[in-house]
Amino acid sequence: MPHEILLGDEAAALGAVHAGLSAAYSYPGTPASEVLESLVRLARESGAFKAVWSVNEKVAYEEALGASYAGKRALVSFKHVGLNVAADPFMNSAITGANGGFLVISADDPGMHSSQNEQDSRYYVQFAQIPGFEPSDQQEAYDMAREAYDVSERFGLPVLMRLVTRLSHSCLLYT
Repeated sequence: MPHEILLGDEAAALGAVHAGLSAAYSYPGTPASEVLESLVRLARESGAFKAVWSVNEKVAYEEALGASYAGKRALVSFKHVGLNVAADPFMNSAITGANGGFLVISADDPGMHSSQNEQDSRYYVQFAQIPGFEPSDQQEAYDMAREAYDVSERFGLPVLMRLVTRLSHSCLLYT
């Protein structure tokens, strides 16, 4: 496999594509914007999956959840504040479950580099009682995004991956 230098957001996006992603949805917000930006570019190049900007985070979540209900591997991404906007369908999906693998990427912003507040999405993982991943570097973001789909399908639940600003916006050579 060729070596690439990727942002953390790009590494997570590429991991999802290599896991067989069918549909991705997002609402823009730093530090998560580059996830869907990467997926839009990759979707145009390959035509193998759908990548769409949504009108808000709740709609993005519901669109991705619908794809999962249909048995497709889906992804939704937004910043931590967006998880609050999508809290209703997020919590309900922890009860109703997921059919196709469903990866929720929440990019937290410790230190408020580009946000109005700080939030720790790991509390949502605990409250919803769903699996959560927290990569510490770009390679783990790639690997964990791939693994998240298998875990989601094994347990029939969405999986939340928590990224943070420094990981989302820094680069590392991945193999």
